[in-house]
Amino acid sequence: MTVRHRTASVWTAVLAAVAMVVGLMSAAAYGKSDDGRTNAPQAAAEQVLTWTAGDPIDRYLSFPTTAVAGPATIVFENSTATGNTTGMPHTLTFSVSDVEFNNDVQLNLLANPNDDMGGKHTAQVNLTEGRYFYHCTIPGHGSMQGILTVTAGSGEDTTAPVTTAKVEGDRNTDGAYIGQASVTLAATDEGAGVDKIEYALGPDGPWQPYTTPVVVDEVGAHTLRYRAYDKAGNVEAEKSVDFTVAAPPTDDTTAPETSATVSGEKDDQGRYVGMATVTVTASDTGSGVNTVEYAIGTGAWQPYTAPVMVHETGAHTVRYRATDKAGNAAAEKSVDFTVVAPPAEDKEPPQTTAGISGEQNSDGAYIGRATVTVVAVDSGGSGVDKVEYSLDGGPYLAYSAPVVVDRVGYHTVLYRATDKAGNTSQAKSLAFSVAEGGGVPAPLCPEYDERSTVIVGTVDTGIPNRMTGSRCTINELIEDEKDWSSHALFLKHVDEVLDRLLDEGVIDSREHRQITRAARESGIGKPGQTGGYRDIFDGTEETFAKWQHVGGGKFSLSEDGAMTSSTTVPGMGMLWFPQRQYGDFSLKLQWRDDAPGAGNANGGVFVRFPYVHDNPEESRPEWVAIKYGHEVQILDRPDGDMYKTGSVYGFDRVGLGGAGVTPKGTWNDYEIRVEGQHYSVFRNGKLINEFDNTGGQVFQPPRSDDPGTDGRRYATGYVGLQVHGTMDVISYRNIRIKEF
Repeated sequence: MTVRHRTASVWTAVLAAVAMVVGLMSAAAYGKSDDGRTNAPQAAAEQVLTWTAGDPIDRYLSFPTTAVAGPATIVFENSTATGNTTGMPHTLTFSVSDVEFNNDVQLNLLANPNDDMGGKHTAQVNLTEGRYFYHCTIPGHGSMQGILTVTAGSGEDTTAPVTTAKVEGDRNTDGAYIGQASVTLAATDEGAGVDKIEYALGPDGPWQPYTTPVVVDEVGAHTLRYRAYDKAGNVEAEKSVDFTVAAPPTDDTTAPETSATVSGEKDDQGRYVGMATVTVTASDTGSGVNTVEYAIGTGAWQPYTAPVMVHETGAHTVRYRATDKAGNAAAEKSVDFTVVAPPAEDKEPPQTTAGISGEQNSDGAYIGRATVTVVAVDSGGSGVDKVEYSLDGGPYLAYSAPVVVDRVGYHTVLYRATDKAGNTSQAKSLAFSVAEGGGVPAPLCPEYDERSTVIVGTVDTGIPNRMTGSRCTINELIEDEKDWSSHALFLKHVDEVLDRLLDEGVIDSREHRQITRAARESGIGKPGQTGGYRDIFDGTEETFAKWQHVGGGKFSLSEDGAMTSSTTVPGMGMLWFPQRQYGDFSLKLQWRDDAPGAGNANGGVFVRFPYVHDNPEESRPEWVAIKYGHEVQILDRPDGDMYKTGSVYGFDRVGLGGAGVTPKGTWNDYEIRVEGQHYSVFRNGKLINEFDNTGGQVFQPPRSDDPGTDGRRYATGYVGLQVHGTMDVISYRNIRIKEF
């Protein structure tokens, strides 16, 4: 049947913040006796006002906009039924601190799918004429807000709306509509006013919101059901209208063409293993296809709407047929096939163990270097296919030999294995420290650069960034981030490095020429290329394509050369730069608050977080940066979240006054300088915050493999930009970074 319309953080602190105010009700909701004791609640009001919430943190999913003065039942539901799949709590709070709005209802309901009410809470209140401002009190949810307008009235509207239906279209002598019928619905309500109209097709079709006339063009008899709701919560009894659609006059006498294909994994005898999928197609060049049906074996005919999946083992026959709008029926056809049970398969992932060797000092740190050895065995029968490891939150790499870590500092190694049946073991971790000294000193590399390919400036050669005999990578020896006084001097240096690597057999002659050409194209040492800063976004499609989006929301390249978050794609997410990790650095960028209306955008810059994909502790990649990195906040809003621009979110708070607020729509210069565990934040050249990460995490519970639990954080990591939602529109441009 074809139907169309005409018109085309951080939960520990969160829960602590809201727990103190859960259950508060005002005298408007509960009466007070002369001695101050709370009387029993008033009887439930006839007026019902419903708010719902789900996974998004930037909006309520549904909410009323108007009500009438008098008693009302407030319903707030944040449950699996309303779309909450994460267990995230939300609150519905009526503000009492803004003089522009009514302050006589002190309502604060906390709901989550796992509470003892299943996420659905109610309260009885008494509304007065005027406006109420409501919002969510959980930090980071500042854009979940709205206004409820209350008009004068008794609040006793118990009469449902009245809806009428009108069917229009060209009709034949039998009263059937030729080709299509258009159904227009209209509702009136003399009390609180019409809230919404719904319709459903057929006796079992789902209810859908009515916005424009519904056009039905499938030939045959139809029933359209409809009803309406008013703003007091009254719902009209279901009504229906019946009509018939007839095919337009045609000389089409040819039945549709039909065919079917069977797909799925086959064994050596041509049988389908585990499941077979039957796809039916029909076409008609005359009046057009009207219906397609199928039946399994001798079963009843059913409407075909999607490929048919057959799981039951044994021999099967699927029959199929079609009709066109002129009434021509195609002859019944069928396909035969057999489904067999899949063979017993290896479902057991490999077992992995790892050990660390090396000389240790009295503090347990490895002197000079530590060697990590990983062993994997598979008892499931298919055998080990590959072993992988991740160093300090970086991407997983193939493990082929013991991993030597000789950089001074705190390190974590994640490791896992996959067998030939595709089973992957749960990642395990080792944590250790490497101290200076010992018989094997740390490599004296000019700069830190472990990117997978040789990149000179912004020119990617595609040549593997190999480790050289000095235990430094090719990128580290090229020193393209050094402040070169001239382009010629840089080219001379690169030529000397490449000649030495050619003699040592690290590169060949072709790669020598390719890297030399990249050095010339880079322009390193020319005016405008000095200072050590590397552009990672310069307003071009080329640099924008190097960033990757995860989670909700979206960023797009604007005409003014900025990356701007979406006003239409909801949800919280992150745009991150996966090209490389950074240790100590200065990150410079410009940002602009482009939030619609009078509000201010909520965003932030993430630094030093690990590789976001395949993280063993977090299934949502956008949360890896929140849990394991640091967010430098952007928020000039005078109310809402307590962490304002320049704050290190969840760790070090800066008030609005310290941020030096500029007018909305103004570009701001931002510098985030990270040296060791010391963070400095500059806005428009002014130092607005300094933070030393000496304490553990605030919001996450302790975990043995999280370096934040005892004051340590990753020494290297990626950078990214946060988007909160469609009301928190923010733009970024001129993003560049310099490593120390």
